[in-house]
Amino acid sequence: MSTTSHTKSAPADLSGMMQNLAGIALGVLLLAVGAAYLVDQSGRPAARTSAALDDGNAIVQTVGGRELTIPQNWFRFGEQMQTGFVSQVDFSVNLAAGPVDVTLVPRSRAKASSELLDSVYVHQFAKGTLSGVPGLIGQTLGGNGYIGEVLWYDALAAQPFVAKCITPVEVDTASRCVRTVQLNSGLAAIYSFDAAMLPNWRDFDGEISQWLEKIGAN
Repeated sequence: MSTTSHTKSAPADLSGMMQNLAGIALGVLLLAVGAAYLVDQSGRPAARTSAALDDGNAIVQTVGGRELTIPQNWFRFGEQMQTGFVSQVDFSVNLAAGPVDVTLVPRSRAKASSELLDSVYVHQFAKGTLSGVPGLIGQTLGGNGYIGEVLWYDALAAQPFVAKCITPVEVDTASRCVRTVQLNSGLAAIYSFDAAMLPNWRDFDGEISQWLEKIGAN
């Protein structure tokens, strides 16, 4: 009798043990997921208000030999909020027409869009021009690596406004434009903004220069 009882209870004990092990494994998995989430969140900037010219609480960084004093509220990535020497700085500003993402790098790392207009882009022009932005000429780029891209430029200026815009993959998503400018500080500024801001292109440099001046990058 006792042998039979012991034999019957063995599977039950084994089943209970397996359930306990499964519970422990699940707990470890949840802890791992939680830890990964915390690590991911620690690398992101805390919730912040929209960047403003009068923001304080700045961090001093040096890029390409240029010392910059940048408000923490401007930074796009939390892991970049540290003092000292850095290879580039990524932050956001707000112009009257909308927000602009800015990346500052040493001048040697980026050519101005106006230089690329004559040396690269003009050789990729497809036939015909586009309209829709007062004062700018639109030109579809047709070479390899430029499919779905449109160049908008001011054909009358010695140092023209030039922006390359990429047609979005997702429906109901605005085109995104990129423009690179060489600054007197020895840095290059790479601007990224919605194509809807293009009609305000004449005010772009004047407005953004105030933000660059505040941090010492102009």
